[in-house]
Amino acid sequence: MQVDYGKLGFKCGIEIHQRLATAKKLFCDCRADPAPPGEEPSGTIRRRLRAVAGELGKVDPAAAFEQARGREFVYQSFSDRSCEVERDEEPPHQLNPEALETALVAAKMLGATVLDELQVMRKTVVDGSAVSGFQRTLLAAVNGSLETSRGRVGIPTICLEEESSGIVEGGGAGGEVTYRLDRQGIPLLEIATDASIKDGAHAREAAEKIGLMLRNTGRVQRGIGTIRQDLNVSVRGGARVEVKGAQELSALAELVENEARRQLALIEVKHELEKRGAKQPNAEGVLNVSKTFSATKCGILKKALEKKHSVAGLRLPGFAGLLEKELMPNHRLGTEFSHFARARTGIGGLIHSGEDTAKYGISVEERKALENELNCGKEDAWAVVADAPEKARQAAEAVAERAAQCFAGVPGETRKADGVRTVYMRPLPGAERMYPETDVPPIPVTAEMLARAKAPEGIEEKKRKYLGMGLNEVLADKMLAAPEAQLFERLAQAHEGAAEPAFVAVTLLETMKSLRRDGVAVERVGEKQLAEILGLYSKGAVTRAAVPELIAAVAGAPAPAAVEKIGKIMEEKKLAKFGARELRQAVEEAKKKGAKTADGVFAEVMRRHRFNADARELKKILE
Repeated sequence: MQVDYGKLGFKCGIEIHQRLATAKKLFCDCRADPAPPGEEPSGTIRRRLRAVAGELGKVDPAAAFEQARGREFVYQSFSDRSCEVERDEEPPHQLNPEALETALVAAKMLGATVLDELQVMRKTVVDGSAVSGFQRTLLAAVNGSLETSRGRVGIPTICLEEESSGIVEGGGAGGEVTYRLDRQGIPLLEIATDASIKDGAHAREAAEKIGLMLRNTGRVQRGIGTIRQDLNVSVRGGARVEVKGAQELSALAELVENEARRQLALIEVKHELEKRGAKQPNAEGVLNVSKTFSATKCGILKKALEKKHSVAGLRLPGFAGLLEKELMPNHRLGTEFSHFARARTGIGGLIHSGEDTAKYGISVEERKALENELNCGKEDAWAVVADAPEKARQAAEAVAERAAQCFAGVPGETRKADGVRTVYMRPLPGAERMYPETDVPPIPVTAEMLARAKAPEGIEEKKRKYLGMGLNEVLADKMLAAPEAQLFERLAQAHEGAAEPAFVAVTLLETMKSLRRDGVAVERVGEKQLAEILGLYSKGAVTRAAVPELIAAVAGAPAPAAVEKIGKIMEEKKLAKFGARELRQAVEEAKKKGAKTADGVFAEVMRRHRFNADARELKKILE
């Protein structure tokens, strides 16, 4: 069914976070690329973080929430990719001018106004992703815009900031979480749109266009995790919800629309509670119901009681039949309560009356006894949590808090992307989390800095250029989005000829990818080697079919093969293209083997000499 999001009062904005391909980090001289997988850290440190008041003298609610989780953080250091700046043991160095120039380039491409002076700010973050408890950020430009098929989308802010630490393991409340410092401090560009995005498909288009624009600069990192989207979504009667960490563009449209669907369902829950005249639950309604399950066969509750834990129960007045209401695919209101309590206390989960409790091993008698103990009526629901006594009580109180929020409809909060669904993360941050960075002076933007920040040619202009070079529409679009675009342009310019750029594009986009899938270490073949191999094809020294074989042979050489050795490798592998005399000899051999027709001879020659025989030249000889 087609949904009219305009009638729903749907609003959506996107924040694009793109890691920049600078040599150094934003505020130190460490390498600005994460360590390769499997590299052992050079050391670790442990920290506990506390929320502090921001510039306005108040503590940010998101920071207070994270501090209350009581977690300890372990940070892994890497010798050439992290230093005292990342560990917050030394003041930040001067702002990376290369990163700033990229921010100015992005501002020009989006028609934004660059500020005359840039002030670095501290943004309080105590979820462990920054050792210091804050992230450094600066506002570089304002009031830009992006053209889309659905109209113009405003770009109110372009910021330059530090990348966060990369999480390794952990995350529960009260537990230990491990982070890597090799990622922290890498320059990150944040481009935020206004709320004019019309639906999920439009959100994806805007994200794709901004991502393509940034890749077109040749100044950004590529690969999984180097770009991510945060979303802000609301519907009429709801509230702004921030969704963090959407990485898969293919899932973006469904993710946005599922969040809108969740909010609409919560508004329906609110109206139903009002209709029933339900009363809000509170923490005073939490009871220790362990005796009810003293002889239970429910594995979860029995195991907890054997550990001397307790079972906390809570009546949810007016919620009968609502906990099983689906808010999103595979996500019900009961799931919402469970995720909220898990984020607050780190519990594994809860059991509620909207489920088939018999599958847990809870008997009909136990269920009736629980309902009597909690004083549940026909319109009431219930939930139980089993854990250490204090933790179980706190988790049940969190369920009461979440249920109470249902009477207001949609709570404003921060959620995280989980595939095409969203999961509760923490309260929304506010202005309280910002305060000036006292260790970095304001940075004036000079005319010379703006002049150096040259914007590249536009996407449409570049596509026309590719089409003019002989690429078809599909190949041109692929190349525009590919990390090999700049390499393609250099190689194509080195090899003139109408068909040559198209062959270069196919080699980079398809042949290299196919070889990598087959286990060939194509990364060992450098630009000079590729240029030489493509040059051999352009000069007629090798056939089209021999090019992948030659690339694989060079990649598999004992040491990265120098350009002058490629010809020798070609001879050793017998990859040289046949001339007319050799083709005629191959034809005669095929006839001796019994090939009678021209098609038979062609097939036999190509079978025996597919790397050496040019199909078009062979056909001419046979004609």
